[in-house]
Amino acid sequence: MNWKIFFIGVGAGLAGAYAVKELASQKETVSADKVLNHAKSVFKKSGPISGSWINMKAELYTKPPLEYQVYKGGISRNVDGQVEQYEFIADASTGAILDTYPLS
Repeated sequence: MNWKIFFIGVGAGLAGAYAVKELASQKETVSADKVLNHAKSVFKKSGPISGSWINMKAELYTKPPLEYQVYKGGISRNVDGQVEQYEFIADASTGAILDTYPLS
């Protein structure tokens, strides 16, 4: 058995496994449930929440010149007897809220 070839093969295998691991970790997304919980905690700072929802499937969102994979969701609040509804857009890879706006 040629030890030199053996160690070259082991080194190539380790390098390949490391490359695959790095590529796979770049494609990971935060779960929609975690994003919704984060959004609810942010909205709770300004008052109680009466309802919430989120699309479980990430979709493409363009905010020129950038493109994101995002989750879209919504929050409902009761303020002085009136229902206020907001929609939010959150980055699927980090969970950061990119945009919010009230619904009429």
